[in-house]
Amino acid sequence: MTETARSEHAADSDVGQSSRTPAMHLDLGHDVPEMPPNQGAPQNEADTPRVPRIALLADSFLEVNGLALTCRQLHDFAYRRRFPFLTLLAGPNTEFREEGTTCLAQLGFSRASLPIDSGLVFDPVFWRHYRRVKQALENFRPDLVHFTALSNCGILGAIVAKRLGIPTVASWHTNVHEFGALRLSKATSFLPDRPRKSICRFLESFSLAGILEFYRPARLLFAPNEELATLLETRTGKPTRIMRRGVNSHLFSPEKRNRTDDTFVLGFVGRLAAEKNVRFLPVLEQALIAAGRCKFKFAIVGQGSEKPWLKKNMRFAEFPGVLEGEDLARAYANFDLFVFPSYSDTYGNVIQESHASGVPAVVTNRGGPKFLVKDGVNGFVARNDQHFVECVLRAMDSQTDFAKMKTAARVQGEQASWDRVFEKVYSDYEMCLDMLRGFSTTDCNDAGRGIGDSRGRPIG
Repeated sequence: MTETARSEHAADSDVGQSSRTPAMHLDLGHDVPEMPPNQGAPQNEADTPRVPRIALLADSFLEVNGLALTCRQLHDFAYRRRFPFLTLLAGPNTEFREEGTTCLAQLGFSRASLPIDSGLVFDPVFWRHYRRVKQALENFRPDLVHFTALSNCGILGAIVAKRLGIPTVASWHTNVHEFGALRLSKATSFLPDRPRKSICRFLESFSLAGILEFYRPARLLFAPNEELATLLETRTGKPTRIMRRGVNSHLFSPEKRNRTDDTFVLGFVGRLAAEKNVRFLPVLEQALIAAGRCKFKFAIVGQGSEKPWLKKNMRFAEFPGVLEGEDLARAYANFDLFVFPSYSDTYGNVIQESHASGVPAVVTNRGGPKFLVKDGVNGFVARNDQHFVECVLRAMDSQTDFAKMKTAARVQGEQASWDRVFEKVYSDYEMCLDMLRGFSTTDCNDAGRGIGDSRGRPIG
């Protein structure tokens, strides 16, 4: 899912929408229904290994962002495979749903909740759900608890899991330390350059250290790209596996294109916020005009605090707002080139959505998106702002074999299957449990040492 558009909200699998029976809603105010310990396990196949029982602490699930999409897709994967799976999330209501072998427990926000971003809040009294979380984990009896962020469910669930003696794994999804520094830089733009940068660097370093301490107790870590995997292994001493993302290549397809004019459309999909570096888009527009390009326009999909500034400072741009489902798929397919100037994204679901739509992408050489683009094949990786402009001009050049790049983009998008992503995640769950059984009496820091990393190397 994109950062701003619920791109695959209705897609329950790689091949389309699954049909589900209405969910059962139960109030969590008193008792959490007990989950049988063999729920989801093979019933008549004695030789089939038992599937790990996983409890996911989803710190974003109902919202519109990449973490929410990944959590929903993981929950749906377990549902389709009939794996025992419990998802704990924060939301507007407190309720419990049971669907087949999966359970979803939503814990309601209080009136004291504080907004921290578009659609995201932090509840300072979320602790009041301690008993509910404890009862849910005791009843479900997971083999592993998987937390996803330092927020409402992650903090409370990780503490409860530790007190119950349940081993944890953790996945890294967002560079919150970089986001905070970028937003602070914007808010303190009135300060002289040197002290402002010093303050921002301190905040980034301090917050990163704190987040790493939160992740350190996990037995196994997941990272969205190689750079973050190396950082997490180095700073926490824990084995780290690569956890990529998938895309619904049936929803996102070049076949959705219905535009017939010859205007060159540069597309952007994402949260219109400082950390996405969207203020570079007007700079890019001016550079294209200065280069003599005139038959182009921007299509900027999404919402955010930077939208008014962008509308004021761009001459050839459309702002359709947040798009979902087929509307979003058509928007992607009608792009000619996807431009994504962010320096802080850890992965870049939007890059995979553009590729699946047959649209090459220009990205920066920092963050996760550069791992999704093969420079000169299905897009370009820009070294700096000037090179970014040059890459866009190269894509617009009639001498560039753009049709070949579009085909390469589509091929790569088709290979990004959510099922393959989560099959690997479950393999990593099983490897972690195997190692923990082998080192059941050792300290958690030593228990993971024999687990090979995603490149097949032992971690020692």
